[in-house]
Amino acid sequence: MQIKVSAPFNISGQITLPSSKSISNRALTIQTLAGEDFVVTNLSDCDDTRVMQEWLLNEPDTIDIGAAGTAMRFSTALLAVKEGVHTITGSTRMKNRPIYVLVDALRQLGAQIDYIEKEGFPPLRIVGDSTLAGGEISLSGSVSSQFISALLMIGPRLKRGLMLSLTGEIVSRPYIDMTLAVMRDFGAIADWKDSNNIEVKPLPYRPIPYFVESDWSAASYWYEMVALSPNDDAEVVLPGLFAQSLQGDSRGAKVFEKLGVSTVHRGNEVILKKTRKCVERLNQDFLEMPDLAQTFVVTCCLLGISFHFTGLQSLKIKETDRIEALKKELAKFGFQIEDRNNSELLWESSSQVPNSTHQKPVAIDTYEDHRMAMALAPAALKFGSILVNNPQVVSKSYPGYWEDLKKVGFEIVQTKEDKDPSTEFK
Repeated sequence: MQIKVSAPFNISGQITLPSSKSISNRALTIQTLAGEDFVVTNLSDCDDTRVMQEWLLNEPDTIDIGAAGTAMRFSTALLAVKEGVHTITGSTRMKNRPIYVLVDALRQLGAQIDYIEKEGFPPLRIVGDSTLAGGEISLSGSVSSQFISALLMIGPRLKRGLMLSLTGEIVSRPYIDMTLAVMRDFGAIADWKDSNNIEVKPLPYRPIPYFVESDWSAASYWYEMVALSPNDDAEVVLPGLFAQSLQGDSRGAKVFEKLGVSTVHRGNEVILKKTRKCVERLNQDFLEMPDLAQTFVVTCCLLGISFHFTGLQSLKIKETDRIEALKKELAKFGFQIEDRNNSELLWESSSQVPNSTHQKPVAIDTYEDHRMAMALAPAALKFGSILVNNPQVVSKSYPGYWEDLKKVGFEIVQTKEDKDPSTEFK
């Protein structure tokens, strides 16, 4: 499927963002571990949350998690402490995303987990045991925070709780802090003992009603659109975003100030306004907010702002190799991005691509990666229009993305060359 995205002259309106899938999936995991029903409101409607809801409701013997990485990691730990025998599998890409770090840690805690196909990768056969002892384990701080969060959340269910030691540099600490905060909201005693050690007491969760805030990662694409809008009056209102957010990606607002977008907090909503007060060069470490890297790479290129971004090592093992995908797609617009050490991206603005609406629209590929589609679509604001292949990938985290773009004046149509009644774009 392919769509043509044509941009308006100005970006203005109010957009209701999807709820945070990160918080939603944590709340669903804890809801199950609590062992009692309680209401979680404003859950995300994205693929990652939907697949968790479906298997928790139906509890099939074989659980197909699709491409939902968060759901795969959290569900693996959850199944290890939940009575029953299950197989958990996923998409072809998921079967090639390593999970041995989490499996090894769970095995140390007493879990029974076997690899069904390839050693170190899904699918897995898990024999659940609600009486796991728990205890002390050690992991490198450089592993995915989803592995760490998955272990932390089952801590209150372990007989001896959990003492988790993280060695070396800790990647994505804000996501770990988010997990601990949500756990504490449900009555867990879980916190850092010092800069590298976390203790979770063996006390049960307390079931309470819970509201999930909107997604700051999704907000980043609206910051990008305001920054790229050719009109100085660009303004977007985003309800449901908390000033004191649990989400590490809320820090992106401060970085966007350097790219000409101000943030005004008004109750539990934010107002984005264009300022045009841009830096000439942006140097930024994305170790603690890697999901925003694509947004900032594209924004800087299109604004003509040189950059040097570090802390990108996790981008190689996301839904796709995001470093290579960014290099390839931005090259289609004339931007030659340099990468170093599989963890840095650089670009010098010595030669900018002119803003032209007369060239044939560039067709971008999305690599089964929702963030590639959403970060690149606003390029239409600079080039008039672009083509997006396989746009449906946005359903992983932001199912209403294309409809929301229409609300602020974007024109989005399925291309004539790709008309197929079975894939009609809505």
